Amino acid sequence: MVAHMSEPAVASPDAPAYPVPMSLSPSRVGSFTSCPMQFRFSSIQKLPEPPGVATTKGTIVHRALELLFVRPAADRTPAALAVDLATALDEYSTHPDYVGLQLGAAAATSFRAECEGLIEKYFAMEDPTTVREIGLELWMTADVGSLQLRGIIDRLELDEQGGLVVTDYKTGRAPSGRFEQKSLAGVHFYAFLCEQVFGVIPSKIRLMYLKSGETIETMPTPQSVKFITTRTKAVWSAVERACTTGDFRPNQSNLCNWCSFQQWCPAFDGNPDLAETEARAVYDALLEPKPVSLALS
Repeated sequence: MVAHMSEPAVASPDAPAYPVPMSLSPSRVGSFTSCPMQFRFSSIQKLPEPPGVATTKGTIVHRALELLFVRPAADRTPAALAVDLATALDEYSTHPDYVGLQLGAAAATSFRAECEGLIEKYFAMEDPTTVREIGLELWMTADVGSLQLRGIIDRLELDEQGGLVVTDYKTGRAPSGRFEQKSLAGVHFYAFLCEQVFGVIPSKIRLMYLKSGETIETMPTPQSVKFITTRTKAVWSAVERACTTGDFRPNQSNLCNWCSFQQWCPAFDGNPDLAETEARAVYDALLEPKPVSLALS
């Protein structure tokens, strides 16, 4: 709608600068606490980000493991997982997250080999024929006041005593000891969701780092679950305040080296107001079909 010059449109002083999100996931909570400006770009403005090799690789390996656990327990063999990986690679061959990587022939071969290396490590970590899964890529939500908390559990299973176990696959490096508890924050979040949805706190939550073959486990408690709600409410209050005032401040750290929005960040002398159009143009250009060059005979 275009306002007439004789009747200028004036925003209400009570209107928020940005819409306040009514749901949060573990990754979004982490994003805001790491850098409010990055959160504004990705979660409030929902600007597309160029896909990354590590993220896309993780998505494909997660899909292969999901397909493995759809099989009957006795059929979960290394050969079957190799077939499932091939299926996952084929499924994503036309997906923007893969196409946008713009991999040449050599890079595509290397990408596939790295995926194969990750699934080979998996069988040294556990025997999938003994896993009693009850949920795969399980979407869960729970309300905390007017806020909805949401997340996807990679795998929910039962232990020998019938207790719930939350398992999260990781394709990156395992954290050092001092960052271990921070890496478990996401799965503690899932423990809270399990309590809200099933009325039971999981007996165990585990992170499986396929790259190194390490597994990190912890036992959630009523106190750790309560802390998730307390922390999330505090983060959401800060998000609500930032949306109302429009004050999303950048927080410089080593994570800036991997941020897709660095060129528009004021911490790097960028103009955040240009990100809305320029970030979308950059993303769209990645997905444009590339002309095929034919050699002259």
